[in-house]
Amino acid sequence: MTGTSICVIYNPNAGRGRGSDRISKLRRVLGTRAAFWPTTAAGHAENLALEAARAGFQVVAAAGGDGTAHEVANGLLRSERPGVIMAVVPVGSANDYAYSLGLPGEWWLRADDRIAVRAVDVGLVRSVERSRYFVNGLGLGFNGAVTLQSRKIKRLQGLPLYGLALLRALLFDYALPRMTVRLDGGPERSGPTLAFTLANGQREGNFVVAPDAILDDGVFDYLQVGALHRLDLLRFVPGLVVGRLPKNHPEVWQGRCNRVELTSASPLTVHVDGEFFARPEDDCKALTVELLPRRLRVFSRLPQALSAPRSS
Repeated sequence: MTGTSICVIYNPNAGRGRGSDRISKLRRVLGTRAAFWPTTAAGHAENLALEAARAGFQVVAAAGGDGTAHEVANGLLRSERPGVIMAVVPVGSANDYAYSLGLPGEWWLRADDRIAVRAVDVGLVRSVERSRYFVNGLGLGFNGAVTLQSRKIKRLQGLPLYGLALLRALLFDYALPRMTVRLDGGPERSGPTLAFTLANGQREGNFVVAPDAILDDGVFDYLQVGALHRLDLLRFVPGLVVGRLPKNHPEVWQGRCNRVELTSASPLTVHVDGEFFARPEDDCKALTVELLPRRLRVFSRLPQALSAPRSS
């Protein structure tokens, strides 16, 4: 990471408080080339990113987990300064977005000529009450319940954290509300729905739910799970660790799309990049989601940086 105008927005509590060593290393590497701005509360990173972009920083780094990256991306996108580059410094519990960017934990310490600036896709989700950008993915239903459970677990990180959260959601939050989904204006699919994912990146809570997703291909990869039995879900979990999804299951649908309209008979639990967009008490029952192609510039190491758009 080079340049003379870098702003590092960091979460002092990232990685359940275990990211301080990595932030200290980053300070030593960047020295006087960077300003370090700590966050103090939820939502603060977004406001700091907006301020940094408007102040003229060329690179704005999100040093934290997926939540910090989510907030920084929203601030940069709100700033309407498309030339600003986002750098992800992964020090969180899941680091799903950094995984899809091909960025290991201390990528900024190593010389790697394959790391370059890349324009990637962004999602935009809207409800009646609000809207939000997301960079890695959106999950609802059971996926949102897993995120809820993960917030109650204090000591674990990574796959152990989300594996335990999945088991807890399986026991306490298993529900099959009726949902209606319309993809790209096509025919509706209605029925009991356990979970729905829209992916730009490959992972969701450390599970590889979209192994073929590419960050700049111009489409979401979606995964919809219908009335799946608890035992079937448990059988699929080991495959999700490595990106082996169930094939030809009558209650599992996969594909690609640019736009989704979704309604639910029950209030939705929705996360975007691991941060809550809607909880049951919000009484959100309808969403519209669209893809904004190559809207954000980021540092990435993936070889697909020059990939051509794929059709849905």
